[in-house]
Amino acid sequence: MNVFGVDIGGSGIKGAPVDLERGDLAQERHKVLTPHPATPDAVADGVVEVVRHFDWSGPVGVTFPGVVTSGITRTAANVDKGWIDVDAAGLLGERLGGVGVTLLNDADAAGVAEVTFGAGRGRKGVVMLLTFGTGIGSALFIDGRLVPNTELGHLELHGHEAEKHASTKVKDDEDLSWQHWAHRVQKYLAHVEMLFSPELFIIGGGVSRKADKFVPLIEGIRAEIVPAELQNNAGIVGAAMASASK
Repeated sequence: MNVFGVDIGGSGIKGAPVDLERGDLAQERHKVLTPHPATPDAVADGVVEVVRHFDWSGPVGVTFPGVVTSGITRTAANVDKGWIDVDAAGLLGERLGGVGVTLLNDADAAGVAEVTFGAGRGRKGVVMLLTFGTGIGSALFIDGRLVPNTELGHLELHGHEAEKHASTKVKDDEDLSWQHWAHRVQKYLAHVEMLFSPELFIIGGGVSRKADKFVPLIEGIRAEIVPAELQNNAGIVGAAMASASK
């Protein structure tokens, strides 16, 4: 069965039909740049463009980079503040012609995909997926069950939000070497490990494609550290899974 998933990120909006039997994209994904400012209406335009690229007319699962409860977006760290307390599922459903839209946190979506089809499959205990991109997203699982909306990129680290210190955007903006950035990620992982004692860290986001450049440089972490197997498609797959579960 194919279901459509859209992943809204701080830099791009991407989506595709997803084959839920394989846990993979059924067609090559389509991506548009996230507008700036990333207001609800402007982002909705991008979502519509992605979905219509495939002539899709059925239900759609959509991720959002912030806290989502019952289809309402509650925070907006890396998009326009106009998203706060918006019925985003209703807005996007209306803009897509009245189709059903299921909305969830972006890292939660990626995590659900990874524990079902990827690096976290079959793993018991505490598993943490962290997505490194414009910010840092998190998804916490206990024996495969999601604890939603953890948003651990906003933990304080050295007097600053962690994502302002160790995101991929910071690496690019400050032109950090892999060694220097890995050291920052290591400090962040140590802080998260102190709080939650996970048995497995799954590293997601676009940088997961280059895990060999930084994961071996991370030291002193007890938990196993592995890259996301679905890499940057995990959010799309997880969004489609959420839509199909409704």
